[in-house]
Amino acid sequence: MDIRFSPMKDDYLQKASEIYNHYIIDTTVTFHTEPLTTEDMKEILYQDDSLYISFAILDGDQLCGYAYMAPYKKRQAYRISSEVTIYLDQAYTGRGIGTSALKHLEKHARGNGIHSFLSVICAENADSIKLFSKNGYEKCAHFREVGTKFGRMLDIVVMQKILN
Repeated sequence: MDIRFSPMKDDYLQKASEIYNHYIIDTTVTFHTEPLTTEDMKEILYQDDSLYISFAILDGDQLCGYAYMAPYKKRQAYRISSEVTIYLDQAYTGRGIGTSALKHLEKHARGNGIHSFLSVICAENADSIKLFSKNGYEKCAHFREVGTKFGRMLDIVVMQKILN
């Protein structure tokens, strides 16, 4: 594997939507319930504010995932915080790429004045909870029955890491 990070660009959107659509269709990892188009992905991955950024995760020239920072809420006082999200192609999970992606995003965030990283995770997503926990994130919230998917009520947890 030759993993590297590159700013997200249009060339990667089709593969990014394929990766994400797997999680939409087959899992409770995301609360989207309908597959997304490349235009939908553009709205998710491209922010109006240069403080927040999306990265393609590449193995050589092949997109194997993406990671991004997004505003926690679009209010001025929250500009010191960012929501962090990572999605990997199924074939690339469990190889340490998530940890590398977190470290890459954290470095960028620290260099741009972000103080707090938050990740909103479906409580059933044990792999993501484990990833964030082993990288110094702590559970700071648990919201019960806030979504439904596949006929089930779903909880979310919020994991947080203070960066500075």
